[in-house]
Amino acid sequence: DEFDSQNLANTAWAFACAGCVARDLFVGILDRIVDLIPTLDDIALSQLYQFVLFVRIEQSQLCSLEPRMEDSQRDAFVHGLTAEPSRFQRDVSATLECMGWAHEFEYVTQEGLSLDMAQTASKIGVEADGPSHFVRDAGTAVENGATRFKSRLLESLGWVVVHVPYFEWDRLSETERRGYLGSKLAERHHSHVMPELRETEPDSPELA
Repeated sequence: DEFDSQNLANTAWAFACAGCVARDLFVGILDRIVDLIPTLDDIALSQLYQFVLFVRIEQSQLCSLEPRMEDSQRDAFVHGLTAEPSRFQRDVSATLECMGWAHEFEYVTQEGLSLDMAQTASKIGVEADGPSHFVRDAGTAVENGATRFKSRLLESLGWVVVHVPYFEWDRLSETERRGYLGSKLAERHHSHVMPELRETEPDSPELA
């Protein structure tokens, strides 16, 4: 059968990523997960884990069918997050620190979802989105499906996610970057932004 375990994991992840609900398909996949796990590589295990997260977070009516999430699935997913932080991520983090926005760097939630920078008490996360987070659509950079999927899951878990696209960041001077981040944070969650930042930082510059 050409529709093997790997293809099933791909399909499950694709439906979850797009937020498409196909109850019969989901029930069939959930029913087979225990048998699938030994046959899958780390990439497929990661995809399957994200699918189960999607069911748990966004399709709670199917939770009674959800199998226990195996450590191997979560470990495979988290292992895929262990790339060396980029200079871009470090620059955004350093700028936030200079602004007095204390945070954890490279934070991973209990569910295994990563945030480049996070204030865990207020559940505000900042993502420094490099080129791999985007696709081109008619010459315009738009967030890819995987990036949108992760943000959707995080927001369903109560996080406020602030995105910093690399192409906006690269256009700004050091001073402008502080104002830009202050405005981004204020736009997404006014009640959690330090009042002095809103009062003293300049407005975000117009971006072409």
